[in-house]
Amino acid sequence: MEEEKIEAAREHLLSTEQRSPKKNKYALGCGLLASMTTILMGYHVAVMSGAQKYMQADLGITDTQIEILSGIINVYSLVGSLAAGYTSDWIGRRATIILASAIFFVGAVIMSFATNYAILMAGRFVAGVAIGYALMIAPVYTSEIAPASMRGLLSSLPEVFINSGVLLSYVSNLAFSGFAINLGWRLMFGIAAIPPAFLACGVLFMPESPRWLVMKGRISEARNVLVKTSDSPEEAEARLEDIKETVGIPLDATGDIVVVPKNEKNEENVWKDMFTRATPAAKRIIITVLILQFFQQASGIDSVVLYTPRVLEKAGLKSDTQLLGATILIGVAKVGSILVATFTSDRLGRRVLFLSSVSGMVISLIVLGLGLEIIDWTHEENFSWVGVVCIVAAVAFVMSFSIGLGPLAWVYCSEILPLRIRGQGASLGTAMNRIISGLVTMTFITLYEAITVAGSFFLYAGIAAMSWIFIYFCLPETKGRSLEDIEVLFAK
Repeated sequence: MEEEKIEAAREHLLSTEQRSPKKNKYALGCGLLASMTTILMGYHVAVMSGAQKYMQADLGITDTQIEILSGIINVYSLVGSLAAGYTSDWIGRRATIILASAIFFVGAVIMSFATNYAILMAGRFVAGVAIGYALMIAPVYTSEIAPASMRGLLSSLPEVFINSGVLLSYVSNLAFSGFAINLGWRLMFGIAAIPPAFLACGVLFMPESPRWLVMKGRISEARNVLVKTSDSPEEAEARLEDIKETVGIPLDATGDIVVVPKNEKNEENVWKDMFTRATPAAKRIIITVLILQFFQQASGIDSVVLYTPRVLEKAGLKSDTQLLGATILIGVAKVGSILVATFTSDRLGRRVLFLSSVSGMVISLIVLGLGLEIIDWTHEENFSWVGVVCIVAAVAFVMSFSIGLGPLAWVYCSEILPLRIRGQGASLGTAMNRIISGLVTMTFITLYEAITVAGSFFLYAGIAAMSWIFIYFCLPETKGRSLEDIEVLFAK
């Protein structure tokens, strides 16, 4: 009888999703607040785009040092992304978000008061750790708090805020570019210390993840959270039963208090579940997460974000106002287009947006490369129609990335990982993402000096084309599936 009730609740959930129910405002508010942490990630990564010129003039930093400073933050984020898996399972998802905000604050302060390259590097390290925490915990929390009917929407929010942070960094670059050389770039970094304090206070009013609460045996608290974040009481009960079944820990006679065996909760067993004891489906999921995160960054998005002024300068724009204004245009396009994925992924599905996104990326990268190649052939130094084509192609590239591969890589990875290994699995995926991002950004200047700027974008286009093939053949559709049912897709 109990199984029939649960099955009926699941059928009710499916029919509710098909009717596109009114959005759960409480779940939406929690997702928005948790995802705001990633604004700081986008800001810290992209602020180097406009600040690097003034840092070089003030502190005498070389191009090589700038290249390292720009990209090393992604490598440093490995520390945070790997630690976040342990932290989120130990102290909870909510406390981990607060910790990330505190680390962001410290990193911003160090960078703004830096007087030499070594201190700058220390500041980038601290900010990088915070980025790793934010990138891992925001998608995990939002996917675990969200009802299935709006999981795509909420899980896309971190990428929305990352891009909002990128746009704000561009605005900051332009706003402070008129200050004295030794002050302007410090203000660009220092202003990032303000949001974390307010964000940490706001997170205190968020509920803890119901899945984490169940893992800790706090079933009554988990039920209360699920009632508030589900579209109906039936859905809340179905989600709770799915979570308890997935966790697989024994209940007492009341069915409410859970005895959590310590040997089942240690991290060593989690890593064994991911590798040595993993089912074929779990292994496929882990491999999928790693490959998808590789392609998201290897297609060159961070090179465009960080080195847009250099690329546009080659296209013919010369003044700081023109260059920084054009980067703001790209930032606006990036933020605006990502809303397409945010509000359509639950209706259109993941695969349609993935494939459309990557197709646009390949075409725009080829056009951008051809435009830059024409400029090299003609030795055109002034802004012309070719420069317009390059700007349009750059805008098209970031827009294409933002309607699919950008936000949905995080959505897809967070929702396909089984609960038992979700924390550590998300950490591994984030680590892959940051390693590739660091390699791309730390080698872009060297790469374009070796094979030209145009050649660099042709290379990125080839990698993007490979990602299209991978997505088409290896990624099943997950729209409308409960988190606990998705593993079945990878068993086939």
